Amino acid sequence: QVQLVESGGGLVQAGGSLRLSCAASGSTFSINAIGWYRQAPGKQRELVAAISSGGSTNYADSVKGRFTISRDNAKNTVYLQMNSLKPEDTAVYYCNADTYTVVAGPYDYWGQGTQVTVSS
Repeated sequence: QVQLVESGGGLVQAGGSLRLSCAASGSTFSINAIGWYRQAPGKQRELVAAISSGGSTNYADSVKGRFTISRDNAKNTVYLQMNSLKPEDTAVYYCNADTYTVVAGPYDYWGQGTQVTVSS
């Protein structure tokens, strides 16, 4: 119904940058918002940034001023630009789509995750 594929993760040094991509396919008309989450070893999964279909955004306090979420509607792709990376940003990053249809109601879809490792 909705498929999400993340890419762009990798290994960078502290202070470096990465851009993550989340490509959505399938019933993309049903997507209300796309969020980036991350899960570090031994920690709970947390919301990093989100963007709604109307273009509004929100960020976790820990990444404000460093990360930027954006979208390319023509490509059905959402990006997470990560600058000034810190070792504490190391985590698996997941793309999440919040969907709604009249028939099924709300439903979330998740991508497979992409590893981001920031070395000190």
